[in-house]
Amino acid sequence: MRKEFLRRHARVCLLAAAAMLASPAIGLAEPTVDTIAVNVDQAKLVRLPGKVATIVVGNPLIADVTLQPGGMIVVTGKGYGATNFIALDRGGEILVDRQIQVEGPSDRLVTVYRGIERESYSCMPLCQRRVTLGDSDQYFNTTMSQAGSLSSNASGNASAAAAAKTN
Repeated sequence: MRKEFLRRHARVCLLAAAAMLASPAIGLAEPTVDTIAVNVDQAKLVRLPGKVATIVVGNPLIADVTLQPGGMIVVTGKGYGATNFIALDRGGEILVDRQIQVEGPSDRLVTVYRGIERESYSCMPLCQRRVTLGDSDQYFNTTMSQAGSLSSNASGNASAAAAAKTN
């Protein structure tokens, strides 16, 4: 009788230990309701309760949080990983303390390696250059320079067209 009790007790302890070890892994696998999930290079709108006066971001290299009128915030994914933000009222009381999880791009991303050099392309439906964290410096700088030139030309042409229209 005593041996059977000890065997059952050992099984129960073993199951309890396994459940305790598995529970953190389960918690990491699924984001909680308090976690804001956003993709890198994308933004998400979130409504906050109360009168938020100050926003503090744990790691601004991972996410940016911008307070908008009416209790809305814009959460922008800047880098991969997790951080948090804290929203305070004018009296310094904590209104919200939430986690932000920044994940990889949601589009069809193709990564090309040339030795140790890395290039990224967005392939939806045609493959076009896409600057992604971790791309080689030369590829990153060339792509950003081209995008900047294109943007400047578009802005210049739009300004010139607007000026011509008013004359």
